[in-house]
Amino acid sequence: MPRLIHLNGPTGVGKSTIAARYAADHPRTLNLDADEIVRLVGGWQDDFYGAVDLVRPLALSMAATHLASGHDVVMPQLIARRHERDRFADAARSAGAQYLEFVLLAPPETTIDRFRRRGHPIDQAVEALGGETVIRRVHEHFATYVTALTTTIDTGGAEAGQTYEELLAALPA
Repeated sequence: MPRLIHLNGPTGVGKSTIAARYAADHPRTLNLDADEIVRLVGGWQDDFYGAVDLVRPLALSMAATHLASGHDVVMPQLIARRHERDRFADAARSAGAQYLEFVLLAPPETTIDRFRRRGHPIDQAVEALGGETVIRRVHEHFATYVTALTTTIDTGGAEAGQTYEELLAALPA
């Protein structure tokens, strides 16, 4: 059964890095990084949240199409609301696939440091929205989003390779 592997977590936690590695190691897996799609929408820098709202349904439709072809999708995408999570799960189910969410976590200082060092094109929009303040606010939202039922992976002190191995170990066979 194909799987939608949703890597969730704050900016700078390592979602895109781990997704790219997973797709590279698993042929025919689609690395559906919605931030890359956001950058295809004209004016995204001026209305980042508006562009995200336009792109998320497109990304979920892309995910469902790829899953229906019998192949996995790994999707690094920050969400902090349960109803958004439900939309991801519904997209997977509609394609006859399994939905698996993994929340990658690290202390705010770690993710802020990674954010400052990485130079991702989306970072300009995050900076314009408040940069460090926005990242700290996302961490606060996650305190209420994450429950005992959420599968979390701590990336704070880990190298990307260790985080990747923890993800592989947490995936059902």
